Amino acid sequence: MKNRFIILFVLVLLSACNDRTESGITQQPTLADYTVGEKWVWKYKGVTTNGEVRSDGKDTREIVDIDGVLGMTIGKDTIPLTEIVKPEESKTPKYDWPLKVGKKWKYENNWTSQDGTTGNQSQDAEVLSYKKETVEAGTFMAYTIEYTGKTTNSRGYSADETEVWLYAPAVKNFIKLTQNQGDFLYVEELIEYSKPD
Repeated sequence: MKNRFIILFVLVLLSACNDRTESGITQQPTLADYTVGEKWVWKYKGVTTNGEVRSDGKDTREIVDIDGVLGMTIGKDTIPLTEIVKPEESKTPKYDWPLKVGKKWKYENNWTSQDGTTGNQSQDAEVLSYKKETVEAGTFMAYTIEYTGKTTNSRGYSADETEVWLYAPAVKNFIKLTQNQGDFLYVEELIEYSKPD
C-alpha cells in the first residue's frame, strides 16, 4: 500500500509534463497545454517476488472545468492545474526541466502516507533516450528516465530501488512506469488516452 501512495504523489508530478518538444528538448507545461475532457487511463499491478499481488487495478485522470477553473481528477480528488504546472522549487526535483537526453540530477523526496508512515527517497536520475515506445494505448515518442537509489520509511523498511519512467510529450504524461523495490515489482502502463477534437 505504501508503494501506491508514493506512486500517486509522483504521478501528480509527472502529469506536469507537456508536448512542447523541440529538437529533443521538452519544457515544463503551461495551462494552455491542457484541454477539458482530456483523459488518461493506466492499468497497474504490484507483485512481490513470492507472487503476492499487493496492488492491481486502473487509474483514470481527466481534465475538468469547475466554475471556470481547470483541474485534474485523481481518484475522488480534483487538483487545480495551476498546482500541477507550477515550477518545482527544489535543488533535488523530480524533474530538472527542460528534459533532454543525457541530463542527470539528484532527486530527493520526503513523504507521509495516509496511515502516518513517513519515508524518504534518494535517487540519481538520468534521461537515457528519446525514441518510439509502444504501450497498450499506442506508439509514442518518449523519454526513458531512470532513477536509482534507496527508499526508507519509519517502519524500518529500507530497499534499493530502480524506477524507469517512459514519458511521452504528446500525451503530457508518462506512458509506462516500472519500479523494482527490494522484493516488489510495480508496473503501470497507459492503456487509453483521449482528447476532444
